[in-house]
Amino acid sequence: MIPSSSATTVQKTFLKYQHIIVFLAPIAFVVGVFFFAPTPADAGVGYWLEYWWLFVAFGVGATIVNTVGISGSALFVPFLIFVFPLIAAPLKPNTLVKIGLISESFGLSSSALAFVQYGLVDRRLATTLVLGGVPFVVAGALLSFIIPEPMFHALLGIALLAASLLLFRANLGHEEPGSGPAESGGGTVSTDGGTDVELPDDANKLGPAGVETNAGGTVTRVDRDGNDYRYSHGGYLERFANYSVGGVFQGLAGFGIGELGIISMLRTEVPVRVAIGTNHIVVATTAVLASVVHVFGGGLVGGHAMDLASTPWNMVVWTVPATTLGGQIAPYVSAALNTGTIKRGVGGLFAVIAVALFRMAVGGF
Repeated sequence: MIPSSSATTVQKTFLKYQHIIVFLAPIAFVVGVFFFAPTPADAGVGYWLEYWWLFVAFGVGATIVNTVGISGSALFVPFLIFVFPLIAAPLKPNTLVKIGLISESFGLSSSALAFVQYGLVDRRLATTLVLGGVPFVVAGALLSFIIPEPMFHALLGIALLAASLLLFRANLGHEEPGSGPAESGGGTVSTDGGTDVELPDDANKLGPAGVETNAGGTVTRVDRDGNDYRYSHGGYLERFANYSVGGVFQGLAGFGIGELGIISMLRTEVPVRVAIGTNHIVVATTAVLASVVHVFGGGLVGGHAMDLASTPWNMVVWTVPATTLGGQIAPYVSAALNTGTIKRGVGGLFAVIAVALFRMAVGGF
């Protein structure tokens, strides 16, 4: 077993240089795909460069969704349904969801590490939510292999419409330092570790950061900039209900758990930035799981089997690096811009896309 002091040193070093690891991960993915993925026998330079423009589209989309802490596929899947066919050719529902999930897995993992580095992830909450959502995510992913395309579009529209309504109702404004529903006196941690009130300042954290829970269950969290947030871990049942329903849609359509989850955390008085950071861990983990099921799980439910050869590798070699970059940019955008403006724009876009999907579903029945 690794000694505790060594483990914390490794963790601190990993977080300190996570941007390097995040930079190398998509490169390793692209190299692995180029040399080992099952591609067409005549795949040449033209094959790999055919969808270069997806780098721009997915980079912008990843920055937007990671800024407000929702699933990347909430934008990626509608983009592949409505915009992609205008430039290239239509994709099957399972294929476009798989592209969205693989891409957002990298983007959300990248952004999640950035939020961990900032001290804005509650690991206890994240762990319980992931474990509770796993069976629902798997069930939704397997369901995607056997439902007809019109029903897929209808369910996708319902998920987007719900996400739109929830985003409009959510208050995503940033807290001021020392604020929070369980506040009992505020303060900030200075760069030399000094404070005007007693706040946790863990030596093993990056910067003047730390976290502690008192006997009454109140959590005091200090991020790397010295801002402190106070909240409790109550409200598990409400969060479980939202994350289970969202988990089914996450597996089915590639998004849903992030949109419903962020609302449940805000309703149970988890501070906004902590909720967004923690939600990234949950969505990233479930996106990876759903991606695996979408690649290999078709045969388990009697649906059409999807294997590695069916994946459009010349698309994901562009979308994965783009979403990884967007995930790293998102925390800085979140800190600099008014997330209320962003979420209203995204919510309005979701509503428009939902209406279009309902029209497609009605036409397909």
